[in-house]
Amino acid sequence: MRGALRLAAGTASLAAGSWVVRALHGAPAALGAHPTAIRAVAQGSPNYRDGVFVNLDPASALTMDREELRLVAWELIGNRGVSRPAAPIPLAAPALFDGDPRRLAVSWFGHSTALLEIDGYRVLTDPVWSNRCSPSDLVGPQRLHPPPVQLEGLPAVDAVVISHDHYDHLDIDTVMALTRTQRAPFFVPLGVGAHLRVWGIPEHRIVELDWHQSARVDELTVTCVPARHFSGRFLDRNTTLWASWAFAGPNHRAYFGGDTGYTKSFAHIGADRGPFDLTLLPIGAYNTAWPDVHMNPEEAVRAHRDLTDKGLLVPIHWGTFRLAPHPWAEPVERLLAAAAPERVDVAVPAPGQRIDPAAPLKSNAWWRL
Repeated sequence: MRGALRLAAGTASLAAGSWVVRALHGAPAALGAHPTAIRAVAQGSPNYRDGVFVNLDPASALTMDREELRLVAWELIGNRGVSRPAAPIPLAAPALFDGDPRRLAVSWFGHSTALLEIDGYRVLTDPVWSNRCSPSDLVGPQRLHPPPVQLEGLPAVDAVVISHDHYDHLDIDTVMALTRTQRAPFFVPLGVGAHLRVWGIPEHRIVELDWHQSARVDELTVTCVPARHFSGRFLDRNTTLWASWAFAGPNHRAYFGGDTGYTKSFAHIGADRGPFDLTLLPIGAYNTAWPDVHMNPEEAVRAHRDLTDKGLLVPIHWGTFRLAPHPWAEPVERLLAAAAPERVDVAVPAPGQRIDPAAPLKSNAWWRL
C-alpha cells in the first residue's frame, strides 16, 4: 500500500511539475524588456518621474477589502457567473478587404483590436490573436470567442498602433506574426519599443512617441495622446507609457481610446485634435475598486462628448475577455441607455463586422444571447 501511495504521489508530482513547465513555456520572452533598457528611452520624458510614468489626472489606488477580493476572484476564476455569455458569441462574416480602404470605416475583431480605414489608409489597433492574454498559454484570461478573421486574412495595413504593454493589448505572438506577414511600422508609447526590440522587431519598424508627439504615414498623421491608466508586464509597474491615439487624414479624424479611465484630457484632445468623426472607446472591465483606470459605459458617453460634437461612438474593450465581474452584456446595455438622452450615435458591431459611420447598420442586439 505504501509503495502504491508513493508511486501515486510521485506520479502526481511529475504531472504537476510537467504542467508548471508547460505553463511557463515562453513566459520569459513574453515579459519583454528589463526596466533598465526602458529607462534609457523614458527618462527624457516630462511624464517620467522617479523611475515611473505618471498620469496627468492621478488615479486612486486599488480599493478592495478581503471579501470583495474573494468575490471578484471567484467570479473571474470560477467556471460559472454572469460575466460569461449564455451562448456562443455570434461572429460576423469577415469583410472583404480586396479593394481600396474606405474613406472611413472600422471592423471590430474583439476587445481593443480593430481595423480602422481612414482616407485610404488602414490602421490595426492593439492586435491580440492569442487564446489567452497572459505570458502563459495555460493560465490567464481566455478568449470568449475566436478571432473572427485569421491574421493571414488581413489586408496590408499602413500602421499597427499599440496603446500600452498590458497582455490584453500587447501580445508577443501576434506582434511576431505581424512582423512576418505585414510591412507596416509599429506605433508605440515611450518604453514599449524596448519590448519590441527584445523580441527582434527591426528598429526601422518601431515608431516610439511621447504624449502629444506625432508621426506621419504619407498623408495620415498619427498622434500619441494622454490616457489615464497604468502599465506593466510583471512586477515592475509604470516603467512604460500608456496612451490613446488620434488619427487625422486629409478629410477625416478618428480617435482610439485603447484602455483608459475617464480623464479631463479628453476635452483637451478634442479641442486640439478633433472634432472626431469616429471614436473607439473602452466600455468594459470597470469596477468600483478601480474606478480611475477603466471607464464605465456612462463615462464613455461623456468622453465621446468631450472629444467631439459629432461622429459615431463604437465601443471596444468588452465582450472578449473576462477582466471584471460585471455581467457580460451589461457594458453595451448601459452604453446604449446612457447615449440615448445625450443623442450620441452608437454602433455595436459583432466581432468581425465592419461599420461605416456614414451609414451605420441598425443594431440587431446580437449580444442578447
